[in-house]
Amino acid sequence: MRTIQFTLNGRPARVTVDDERMLLWVLRQDLGLTGTKFGCGEGLCGACTVIVGQEAVRSCSTPVRDVAGKQVLTIEGLEREGKLHPIQEAFLKHHAFQCGYCTPGMILSAYALLLKTPRPAPAEILRHMDDNLCRCGAHVRIVEAIQEAAGALQGGV
Repeated sequence: MRTIQFTLNGRPARVTVDDERMLLWVLRQDLGLTGTKFGCGEGLCGACTVIVGQEAVRSCSTPVRDVAGKQVLTIEGLEREGKLHPIQEAFLKHHAFQCGYCTPGMILSAYALLLKTPRPAPAEILRHMDDNLCRCGAHVRIVEAIQEAAGALQGGV
């Protein structure tokens, strides 16, 4: 057991856990943030995506020790003062989900993309989002939502 400290959604977080424990389970079970989803458990589907620093990472394959001293953002931390982030708004407007299971990971992957590429071309969006799987087939609407969010943000995530 080890105490791990990091910043979670803008606030200090501290957990005493086995430092081999995957971040996904610390978030869901120890900290009660269930927006991050378990999908494949192998880092392949993207349902468990969170932001560490400014990078999209798969929390199901990231040991909690790897986030010690870092900033972690989950879907719960994206909205501010009760107002959805423009990416979340765009996903709603474009119905860029069906069942919604993959949506938190999709949104956070899109957020990471827009941090680095404020005005991505559709091909860049497709390339970046390729590793986030949506079994419902909402990919066209997801690309449209990301394009709209990029425009709404005008370079500032």
